[in-house]
Amino acid sequence: MTQQASAIPGDPGTWLGPPEGDFLDGDRSDTHSIRAVAPLLFSILGAALVAAVAGVRGLPSLLLVLLGVGGLVAVVVKLQTGPVREEALAEDPTGGNLQVLLRMIDRRTAIRMFGMSALFIGPLGTVPKALEVLAGKQAQEETQSPFSRIRQWTMIIDLRFCDGCQSVGSPPRCTAACVEGHLLPEPMQWIEVLEYELEGEGTRFVPIPCQHCQNPPCVNVCPVGATFSTPEGIVLIDQLRCIGCRICMAACPYDRRFFNWGEPPVPPEANLVNYNLEAQVPAIKGTVMKCDFCPDMVRAGTLPYCIQACPNQAIYYGDLEENLATNGRQLVSVATFTADNNAFILKEELGTEPRVLYIPGHGEAVGRNPSRTGRLPTVWPWTRTAPGSDRWSR
Repeated sequence: MTQQASAIPGDPGTWLGPPEGDFLDGDRSDTHSIRAVAPLLFSILGAALVAAVAGVRGLPSLLLVLLGVGGLVAVVVKLQTGPVREEALAEDPTGGNLQVLLRMIDRRTAIRMFGMSALFIGPLGTVPKALEVLAGKQAQEETQSPFSRIRQWTMIIDLRFCDGCQSVGSPPRCTAACVEGHLLPEPMQWIEVLEYELEGEGTRFVPIPCQHCQNPPCVNVCPVGATFSTPEGIVLIDQLRCIGCRICMAACPYDRRFFNWGEPPVPPEANLVNYNLEAQVPAIKGTVMKCDFCPDMVRAGTLPYCIQACPNQAIYYGDLEENLATNGRQLVSVATFTADNNAFILKEELGTEPRVLYIPGHGEAVGRNPSRTGRLPTVWPWTRTAPGSDRWSR
């Protein structure tokens, strides 16, 4: 009589029949297969972590991480349990019933695998920051409140109060203060007071710094990204990156960029200063320079040199986000002040969107007669210059 197979696992008197195929060979095959797909699983996990560092968030990144972690746990468990199962089968006195027990263990192992995978969900948020630290990147601290704003600097020049410093009998003081404050080489005038003819009769003086355009042609043409716009709306130049091609100078419609054609004729102490692209000191041979809107001074709580030096308080510096501007004595609303006084920008037809606004006038608020022309030339006060300095003309 044929003995019936018992449904009770582990009964030594019960024969469950021979295993389907060679168990040891099958396990070795599984081990080789796992080792073959292990690099793929590592790649999946690596891609997920890279995506997390790159800022990819949400369900796709989470699924990639879970898939990679779960697969790796399965590989580790399989590789660890494989030799044990072979050894246990060699000592199995039950005639093959150990397969059932091993299958039960596999189920429990699978449950543990999912449990271990869940442990990785919690720390996922720390993985990107940890990798940034390992890569030498400094994570940006979120110190701003939801209501904080990025400054948007602007300048307003009231031409009604600008007389080219004729009333004080000196060269334009805004230019002189800028030269001294930034240790500028001759003949650079970052803010230059030009004289233009009025319609009909007479002239007016117009101080012209870099216009800090919001659609800057200079930034658009720089081949190495040495000139760039900041989030605050200021256009800066990194002289350490500048290659001296002067394409930006050709692109600037306001002629407000200057080139160091040789060793800059600056005072010797200028070369002792650590370079800072927001101040552009010291000047570097073969690079372009210009007005930088003095963001380092404003950040420190002081107004730019030109505004401090103006004897008639004709220049205002302000923030479009706060809608406020000041000349050091008076605080005005940018929107109201410019609208009520018909403010204009230079070369509006070009669409460069300058941040420097002008109130029309010819110095009438300080008693200037428009028929009185001319101003005193700018003077560079350096009695000594650095050894090896060169001289050139604009």
